[in-house]
Amino acid sequence: MNGFQRLRAAALFGAAAAIASAQQFSPHIGYVYPAGGKVGETFEVTIGGQFLDGVNTVTITGRGVQAAVAKHNKLMTQGQFNKLRDELRELTEKRTEAMRQQRKGAAAGEKKVVWTSEDEKRAEEIRAKLATFIRRPLAPSIAEQVKVLVTIAPDAPPGERELRLGTPNGLTNPLLFIVGQLPEVSRKPAKVIDDAMPVRAMRFRTGADDDETPDPVSVTLPVTVNGQVRPGGVDHYKFKASKGQKIVIAASARELIPYISDAVPGWFQATLTLYDSKGKEVEYAGNYRFHPDPVLYYEIAEDGEYTLEVRDSIYRGREDFVYRITMGEIPFVTSVFPLGGKAGVRTPVEVKGWNLPATRLTQDMKVPGVYPVSVRKGDVVSNRVPFAIDTLPERLESEPNNEQRRAQSVKLPIIINGRIQQPGDTDVFKFEAKAGEEIVAEVFARRLDSPVDSILRLTDHSGKQLAFNDDHEDKSSGLLTHHADSRILFKAPTNGTYYLHLADAQRKGGPEYAYRLRISRPQPDFDLRVVPASISARGGSTIPITVYALRKDGFVGDITLRLKDAPRGFTLEGGWIPANQDKVRCTLTVPLTQTQVPISLQLEGRAMLQGKEIVRKGVPAEDMMQAFFYRHLVPAQEWMVRISPAPRGRVPWRIALEKPPLKLPSGGSAPVRLLAPMRSLPENIKLVLNEPPEGITIEGVTPGKEGLNIILRADASKVKPGTKGNLIVDAFFEGAAPAKKAAQARRQQIGTLPAIPFEVVPNLEARR
Repeated sequence: MNGFQRLRAAALFGAAAAIASAQQFSPHIGYVYPAGGKVGETFEVTIGGQFLDGVNTVTITGRGVQAAVAKHNKLMTQGQFNKLRDELRELTEKRTEAMRQQRKGAAAGEKKVVWTSEDEKRAEEIRAKLATFIRRPLAPSIAEQVKVLVTIAPDAPPGERELRLGTPNGLTNPLLFIVGQLPEVSRKPAKVIDDAMPVRAMRFRTGADDDETPDPVSVTLPVTVNGQVRPGGVDHYKFKASKGQKIVIAASARELIPYISDAVPGWFQATLTLYDSKGKEVEYAGNYRFHPDPVLYYEIAEDGEYTLEVRDSIYRGREDFVYRITMGEIPFVTSVFPLGGKAGVRTPVEVKGWNLPATRLTQDMKVPGVYPVSVRKGDVVSNRVPFAIDTLPERLESEPNNEQRRAQSVKLPIIINGRIQQPGDTDVFKFEAKAGEEIVAEVFARRLDSPVDSILRLTDHSGKQLAFNDDHEDKSSGLLTHHADSRILFKAPTNGTYYLHLADAQRKGGPEYAYRLRISRPQPDFDLRVVPASISARGGSTIPITVYALRKDGFVGDITLRLKDAPRGFTLEGGWIPANQDKVRCTLTVPLTQTQVPISLQLEGRAMLQGKEIVRKGVPAEDMMQAFFYRHLVPAQEWMVRISPAPRGRVPWRIALEKPPLKLPSGGSAPVRLLAPMRSLPENIKLVLNEPPEGITIEGVTPGKEGLNIILRADASKVKPGTKGNLIVDAFFEGAAPAKKAAQARRQQIGTLPAIPFEVVPNLEARR
């Protein structure tokens, strides 16, 4: 290897090491505490995570919130602990010898030892550091703590935001951060819990520790309280209340951190208990209907001091068991009816709840979708509930219709807004259909915050059951753990009258048990989810992303993907989801320019439906795990990218396809041109497919015009004609490197190539 080749190899090795390091130690955050604050205030926030070295930026979505990193507390390693301990031992020996000489004097020829104020100061510093040593953190994924100073402007809109940290290795995942309106009280942030500490010791610690707030905490209503539940911990809040006050206490816990992948069962289940001045329990809440976060409502029976108790249902606890609870005579919406309306039509809505200033409002949205609805009492905005807007005709359910002989007649297509009026109620609707006609019947209730756990049953005129459904999973609702809405797709066997029976699976009912029932021909459509919601990339590099197609009502067509209004330098490669496929892995290439502030991107998908093009926005999402097994696509507010400096030795490559997708013959091979300056490619570059379909391999790599030819092969026994998608290729550097790092340099990733769209086609040559 000549001097130029060695220089080039060293540069490529440096780039590869930087990329590999960034991928192996991607920054991550597991909790934000407190998870919000009041408008017009400045306060400190503690964020727990991992791989946060060099953290330098904080990004909070929306306007009116500023944040800056104040301090990064990283746990001391065992080696650092040992070094400090040895230094303290030496200082202790020095102090002992100095005191001995001071009492008895130095012996002849003995060197005089003097204990100085600097020695005393250093010894105290070491003792303080050693006292913070955590031998085995209970949860390494949240063991690092970052202190952030947050300022919320007085005119900042209240509501939910997302917070991310930025480090030299990239951008973290987003977590919920809430801008509130009430006064705030926060307990002191929890210190990192040592797994070596017995649970009994943690459970029965008193408030004397300097990292805990004395319990109970006295507060004045209305207020928002913030805390973290330790293992076995129970928090108490005392407040004074007068007879007749209607107090709402609403907790946010699972809402803040929906899934904790390294804990079982994967979340914090908060409970609320209210005691009167005599210590008698007067109200308890372990949830709110089907919501895991509890809400407690109580009309004060007599003047006095009341105590709220907060804990986990089975006395678990960690630093990420964060809660945020609003307390007071605050407005809270418990239900609306109807749950939606027709686009462009003014819809009167009945509102029920606690401490509401009005019981009716009007909704008038012109674009289909789901919108948040709330009410305002003075300066305080209530909780938000969803309200659906559609384009189909709508009508109200009318009673009596609880038997087939009393079925309500409807004409398709239709959306029926109804209620399960009382426990055991069944609503029956009849409609006409022709033989062979496809009909969809779908309930929207749980997805619209209704407690209905629906079941749908389809019968003919004789009462014979033709179809039944209890629960139908909607992958676009990543925060629902119980998909309780029902859906039936059926083909009418004959001309005639058909009956739909809608009931609650648990035979419950009441005014709040509302639903929207759509009965229509299939309405093919799709939603998109883009994973991950946070991307970290080196300047000029290419990053794999996954786009999920959530297909509806039998839509099976191709979906074309593209970036919308992206800044110059961003490109999407492999932007398609082939027909009949639910996801695709494509690549995003970022510009060379470094960005300190993350950039927000948008992706959209286009498809042809019945001769008309429809466009759907790609919703960013995090692929989250629950209890080591279940996976959920949890939507995020923004799709954000942070670009760090381009590595030395960056290879400016691109894929050249005359007419994508690449036609790859079954049982044969096809070349793909990789364009790159030859001087930037090492002789020992190695290309490897990243999660390819079984049966597709790289047969070889040969020099070509302006770069390399990648020869791809499709094994006829494993991959069939018609298989489509994208192939993603990772480039690795193999070979000599600086001697001290030779072992770890044997295979280091240089980067990822732009996605290669492909289609496996019949091998005409083989047939001949």
